[in-house]
Amino acid sequence: MKFSYDKLFENNKAWASRQTEQDPGYFSNMALGQNPEYLFIGCSDSRAPASVITGTRPGEIFEHRNISNLVISTDMNLMAVLQYSVDILKVKHIVVCGHYGCGGVKAALSKTHNGLIDNWLRSIRDVYRQYRKELDHLTSEEEKWRKLVELNVQEQVFRLSMTSIVQEALDRHQEIHLHGWVYEIENGLIRDLDLNIKRDFKDFDIYNCDHSHD
Repeated sequence: MKFSYDKLFENNKAWASRQTEQDPGYFSNMALGQNPEYLFIGCSDSRAPASVITGTRPGEIFEHRNISNLVISTDMNLMAVLQYSVDILKVKHIVVCGHYGCGGVKAALSKTHNGLIDNWLRSIRDVYRQYRKELDHLTSEEEKWRKLVELNVQEQVFRLSMTSIVQEALDRHQEIHLHGWVYEIENGLIRDLDLNIKRDFKDFDIYNCDHSHD
């Protein structure tokens, strides 16, 4: 009996064959290790795979994805990925990438019960509460949805800044840059929110390491 997922194995064989034809040493070289410059923290949405939308090859981008691209300090999965990326791989850029049309953000805006995921979505509702006046001035639900997607990305970048992993890396003068992006599914383009931690995060100095010895 043939199942729909069998096509995944067929696609894999075809892809591996094409790669070997183009570069006979492709997989042997890949097996030697990885040295990515980027950590991509994105949404689990199947329409926004990091390597596809950025045009990167295997080995160029380290990736973590969860519902609505959240940075939660008690999420040991994310924290392990972050620590490994910063301390071992020495990535230079960490990107939080959301996307317009995010179902998690829309669910957080609703007042309906969604089961277990409501506990996860609370972080987005916290963002909404923080910016409620700004969001409630928007005239349409679509505008509010899009703006909350952007604000959610911004707040997750700020949360990255608060982590001891990032703070300690900065304290030892490791090159590391944080970015907030939003992907537009309707046209395939990425928008850089142009966040600047030194400029936009200046009121959060309580989280910073002591750089007085610098």
